[in-house]
Amino acid sequence: MRASRFFVSTLKEAPSDAEIVSHKLMMRAGMIKRVGSGIYTYMPMGLRVIRKVEAIVREEMNRAGAIEMLMPVVQPAELWQETGRWDKMGAEMMRVKDRHGRDFIIQPTSEEVVTDVARSELRSYKQLPVNFYHIQTKFRDERRPRFGLMRGREFTMKDAYSFDRDLAGLQQSYRRMYEAYTRIFDRFGLQFRAVAADNGAIGGSGSHEFHVIADTGEDALVYCPDSDYAANMEAAEAVAPSKGRAAPAAALTSTPTPGQAKCEQVAAFLKVPLETTVKSIVLSAEPAEEGRPRQIWLLLLRGDHELNEVKVGKIAGLAAYRFASEAEIVEAFGTPPGYLGPIATKQPVRILADRSVAAMSDFVCGANQADHHYTGANWGRDLPEPEIADIRNVVEGDPSPDGRGVLAIQRGIEVGHVFQLGSVYSVAMKATYLDENGKPQPLQMGCYGIGITRILGAAIEQNFDDRGIIWPAALAPFEVVLCPMGYDRSEAVKTEIDRLYEALVAAGVDVILDDRGERPGAMFADWELIGVPHRIVIGDRGLKDGNVEYQGRRDAAATAVPLAEVLGFVKARLAG
Repeated sequence: MRASRFFVSTLKEAPSDAEIVSHKLMMRAGMIKRVGSGIYTYMPMGLRVIRKVEAIVREEMNRAGAIEMLMPVVQPAELWQETGRWDKMGAEMMRVKDRHGRDFIIQPTSEEVVTDVARSELRSYKQLPVNFYHIQTKFRDERRPRFGLMRGREFTMKDAYSFDRDLAGLQQSYRRMYEAYTRIFDRFGLQFRAVAADNGAIGGSGSHEFHVIADTGEDALVYCPDSDYAANMEAAEAVAPSKGRAAPAAALTSTPTPGQAKCEQVAAFLKVPLETTVKSIVLSAEPAEEGRPRQIWLLLLRGDHELNEVKVGKIAGLAAYRFASEAEIVEAFGTPPGYLGPIATKQPVRILADRSVAAMSDFVCGANQADHHYTGANWGRDLPEPEIADIRNVVEGDPSPDGRGVLAIQRGIEVGHVFQLGSVYSVAMKATYLDENGKPQPLQMGCYGIGITRILGAAIEQNFDDRGIIWPAALAPFEVVLCPMGYDRSEAVKTEIDRLYEALVAAGVDVILDDRGERPGAMFADWELIGVPHRIVIGDRGLKDGNVEYQGRRDAAATAVPLAEVLGFVKARLAG
């Protein structure tokens, strides 16, 4: 490719609405152009990167035995009504009507459509297993689109869906996809981590997220440096303290704490460690029986810990919880928030203690009286033993659940997710096959997604410097850029760089020759911003010595390479 025949459009400054590094650099490098809130045109330079991502994904999906198809962006409401997700999905799902008044959605995902295909096409156990995938546009009406391609409304994803006859088959398909994803991210040249995850709105059991490691990542990844344990924060287990609960050593005392409504304030006021305090969180849940009042729950956490709302939502009776209103709190506890506790509530409430709280003795908690806290509170003596559950976020240094060290936390950007769906959708949509005995059985499904366009933002967040993007070689819009000094003025430079360009093209190298006639400083700045991994500079001065200059995008300085050896030199660098 010659730059004069391509479209190179760079900016010195990022638009004011660009927030994070990847958004700023992609806009400056002319890779994307904003059309509307969370909606972008992929410009030629950015589209080349997208196509390289897609090519790697396709090769590995095909290698793993998946079969490509293409499902529609616009899908009829009837399919989503069969699974109940027409009502369950919130405002993120864009609903539209056609000219006849019939309901459709602009697809955020395709479980319903692919299950409809399966129930009409997969009739016998002899057709299983099978795995269909597609690479398609999706739309999710984000409340606040931000961060460019990282949290846009329209984006491209690869979805795959496996169909098996039983759980053992599903697990084999899942393992194949897990291994394929590992190969994909290895080939991208990105530092990543696969972590156990919560299934969220998709449903089913067992899942893993694939995260690109980046300090700017929205997600906290929990892992053990001494073992293979890894999970996202939502799914990471906080194990119970290994030490048993100490016997009470202090009397229960109602202690004045005027104006000290937070655990941090109380601990400082009483001059005690924060970890000896207990914070109270009040939830309101749907009653077990229709017509009964809502159930008020009091959740207890150590003062230095944070609530894990995903874990809470999985506890029996709390699937549809919300945080209690102040009126509900006053009615149940007799005091406004800030001084709540488990001892002598005004009305009966259901108490649920985190594992760490259940192991505490002589702790500090609210006294259900304004400006007062109890000190010296103890289970068994001052209040009944509680229900116990893991309801907190882990922290660095917590024991690893596998018993092989302690936990560490790093930031990551989710770019892939694999699920074992089981029969959630096949049962709802009556997708069955006939087994060896001619009896219908529900299909066992797996779901596997990769955010194609999100990969671009994640790769940049992991690979950049003050000059611009540093693409991994497999994803770069071009592998090599040739920069001539005086292409339109020096016949020797033009002859040698054209010869090298043709040789690289013949060798299958993805190369661009900058024949635009730009000044050296502007030319170098453009390609450093765009992030091409390898740069060759040819000028009259170097040619007199029989040399060209090579500089890798991460190199601090250029290297002189004999002109006669440059082709082999570049090929060796690309192979390395």
